[in-house]
Amino acid sequence: MTNAISWFEIPVKNYERAKQFYESVTSSKIKDHHMPEQNIKYGMFHYDNDNNGVGGGLIEGKDQVPTTDGPTIYLNGGEDLSKPLSKVIDAGGKIIMPKTDIGENGFMAQFIDTEGNRIALHSWM
Repeated sequence: MTNAISWFEIPVKNYERAKQFYESVTSSKIKDHHMPEQNIKYGMFHYDNDNNGVGGGLIEGKDQVPTTDGPTIYLNGGEDLSKPLSKVIDAGGKIIMPKTDIGENGFMAQFIDTEGNRIALHSWM
């Protein structure tokens, strides 16, 4: 096993709003993979499938409920998470933990997205 996590899904109530938020914050396109037969809107973050990279997506469906409770997903903040974190408020989110030094493990920050999920960013600088 290369990674403890192989895939994650962020539940959303408004797929297009969430897609716009995450594309803005991560400066990366989310690729639509909707499942109309199941009435699910789905979009995938870019990931390196060829090298067993961790991937994930946004999912809007009947039983998908955004929350600030539960596990925390840490998105890659790039070289310095200050850059994506600086886009959170303008994209409609709320910063709940500013960039925080976690010693030898780098830096972290947390925000609430446009859907009401608590999400974190991690970087080494």
